Order: sequence, then C-alpha cells, then structure tokens
Amino acid sequence: MTSVNMFEAKTNLSKYVLAVEEKKEAYILITRNGKPVAKIVPYDDPPQTRIGLGKGILPEMPSLDEFNSISVEDNFLDDGGVF
Repeated sequence: MTSVNMFEAKTNLSKYVLAVEEKKEAYILITRNGKPVAKIVPYDDPPQTRIGLGKGILPEMPSLDEFNSISVEDNFLDDGGVF
C-alpha cells in the first residue's frame, strides 16, 4: 500500500493508476492533511452471469413478430367465440 497526499496524487495520477493496474500495488491511499480521503483500486468487472438466469423457470416469451400477430380477441376469449 502506498499513501500519497492530494497534490502528489494529482501530479502523478497516471503513474499511480498504472501501478494499481499492473498489480504492483493493491491500492493507493490518497490523503489530505494526513487524513485518508480516497483510494485508487483496480476495476473489477462485474460477473456477466445474469443473462439466462430464469431459463427453464419462467415461460419463454414469444418473439416480437409472434406477439404482434396475436389478435386482441385471442387474449380475452378462450373459445374463440363472440363477446
């Protein structure tokens, strides 16, 4: 862990970001008047596993073309009769 003051961080920001990016440092602590105020940490991509989470659990939705071809009466009448 490296601790730097605000002026040093502003002056050499790209150097500190590179150090974190290349995993030379776990994080860089930025201080103001000797008190910690911020931390530069590596970006962690969120997992992309949410797509397909309900597959097999939820009913499959029709495609847009199939959905648009359904008549209004089909949504309200089970027997296909008249109102």
